[in-house]
This record gives sequence, structure tokens and C-alpha cells, in this order.
Amino acid sequence: MAPVCVLVGAPGAGKTSTGLLVAKGLGVDFRDTDSDIEATAGKSIPEIFIDEGEAYFRTLERAAVAAALASFDGVLALGGGAVMAEESRAALAGHRVIHLSVELSDAVRRVGLGSGRPLLAINPRATLKHLLDLRRPVYDEVATWTVVTDGRTPEQVADEILAGLAGDAG
Repeated sequence: MAPVCVLVGAPGAGKTSTGLLVAKGLGVDFRDTDSDIEATAGKSIPEIFIDEGEAYFRTLERAAVAAALASFDGVLALGGGAVMAEESRAALAGHRVIHLSVELSDAVRRVGLGSGRPLLAINPRATLKHLLDLRRPVYDEVATWTVVTDGRTPEQVADEILAGLAGDAG
């Protein structure tokens, strides 16, 4: 069992909104590892960061990614920082990984002031730029395919992914 595809990308790339549309188009379930983490912890991600810290969150995240990759056969979205863990990058090998690429201006517009995003709580624009610069090479490393999301609706991005997935199957 393996996901149909795994979506990776920065905050604001559209992993959830696009992923839900792709899953609907394929007639499969959608799963977000951030939601899995919240269910496991019994609290929101911001609360995990405040109460237990980022290191604890990252431990939960690695476990959530491994479990989802091993047991889920729909469209899977990973949290923005999940690919930074070597174990998670290794686990992605052999999966169809789609990097939803987003530039800073679109990402800032989409995430707003970072409400509910603990890493963006202070100076969201500068922090988001730093995260994009740091993570983009890693997203590209794990991706089998990159889809640019800038200036596009989730529907347009989902349509491109669905067409690409249909082409892979053909």
C-alpha cells in the first residue's frame, strides 16, 4: 500500500486545498500528516510547540510521515518541514512526490500573518523567506515532479496534477 501521490511544499503552497481537490478527482481519500499529529497529541500544532517544543513536534511528525507512507493509499500532504528529517526523505524514496512550488509573494498572501503557524509567529515574511530558501532545495531533492502554484487557483493546480497522474498511468 502506498499513497497515490505525496504533496510537499512550503506553507502557503496549497498542499491541503489542492490535495483535497486531487483526492476528489481521483475518488480517493485525502490525508494530512499535520492533522494526524494533532489527533495523536490531542492538541493543535501551535499548542504542541508551546507546551512541548519543536523537537517533540518533529518526533511526532517523523512518526506520522512513516505511518502514513506505509498505510495510506490516497493523496497525502506532508507538513512544510517534514522533508527536513533525513528519515522522512529516505521514506519518500520510491513514492510519487509532487513539490507544490510557491514564491514568497504568493506564500505570504496565502498564509497571512501566520495564524496557527508557530514558525511564522514572529516576523512572518522574513521567516517564510528563510524557510523557502532553506527548504526549496530539499523539496526539489525528494520530488519526482514540481508544479508551480503561483498566480493559480487550487483548481488549476489540481487539474494539472490530475492530468499528469493520468499520463503516468497511461
